[in-house]
Amino acid sequence: MAYRDGSGTLLIGTTAVPLEVAASYRARTRGLLGRDGVEGALLLTPAGSVHTFRMRFPIDVAYLDRRMRVIALTTMPPGRLGLPRLRSRHVLEAEAGAMARWGLTAGSTVTVSAGGPPGTGR
Repeated sequence: MAYRDGSGTLLIGTTAVPLEVAASYRARTRGLLGRDGVEGALLLTPAGSVHTFRMRFPIDVAYLDRRMRVIALTTMPPGRLGLPRLRSRHVLEAEAGAMARWGLTAGSTVTVSAGGPPGTGR
């Protein structure tokens, strides 16, 4: 599926989470920089690694393969460079602790329902 910048819903089992999609180079580069938090999650696509330089808060990071299956999870404090994951095609970011609350684990498969007009960012 080809994603566009905008909003959507992330489904983790029966849990629905508000989602922002960052599919353009500009949106992926901006990511969560300059924010004090995130409502729900941010999907960076395509992406194989992330960093938290100039971030204001720690984040949970889930690396997803092309089938939207979680191949790795980590929590990153500000000022870190994440290791690239070779099979990763997408990256989910959320506030630290959120993914555990949602029950997201390695091996879980998520569903993305993207909506909203391109370029809205929310």
